[in-house]
Amino acid sequence: MVGWGSNAVQCLMLDEKLDMSHQCALAAQMASHMLGCIKSSVASRSRVVTLPLYSTLVRPHLESWVQLWSPQHRKVMELLEQGQRRATKMIWGLEHLSDDEGLRELGLFSLEKRRLQGDLIAAFQYLKGADRKDGDNIFSRACCDRTRSNGFKLREGRFRLDTRKKFFTIRVVKHWNGLPREVVEAPSLETFKARLDQALSNLV
Repeated sequence: MVGWGSNAVQCLMLDEKLDMSHQCALAAQMASHMLGCIKSSVASRSRVVTLPLYSTLVRPHLESWVQLWSPQHRKVMELLEQGQRRATKMIWGLEHLSDDEGLRELGLFSLEKRRLQGDLIAAFQYLKGADRKDGDNIFSRACCDRTRSNGFKLREGRFRLDTRKKFFTIRVVKHWNGLPREVVEAPSLETFKARLDQALSNLV
């Protein structure tokens, strides 16, 4: 499968079982290559120089097509996170911080949390935003929600095949239902994003 990236054609690699392991390895390899180019050609290791370069040139490789092939296996997820960790360790003053401390210092989420953030933003668009008409066809509201937390819960389906559970419309439901009421009841997309960032920042 082929799609258009910012400056070049990008391919999505999958096998007959819809396994994205090769796609993950390719993405990690491309990100590593780009990070190596930055390291060898840019003398400064300051935050103001390295962080924008990482965000613009490296992270897009780690997140290319991610809405479709969002990794679910821990080994695959860890391979991608290594790319971001290498970038944070390059920055002066962060070399000796732990991975989590480095991300907090830079105001970054882990790639796993960024994928969740993207899923939830897309869900908001389908449920309460610009794509609401389409959302009525792909999500079902829970019929009897009397909880005091999230007042806009979705119905969770039951599937025997793990592959089906990885689909966006399935994997996002549990996380949406776990959001605080003030997040799902945000009056606009921008407000939702701000409140979502706060909620995700509180997650371990």
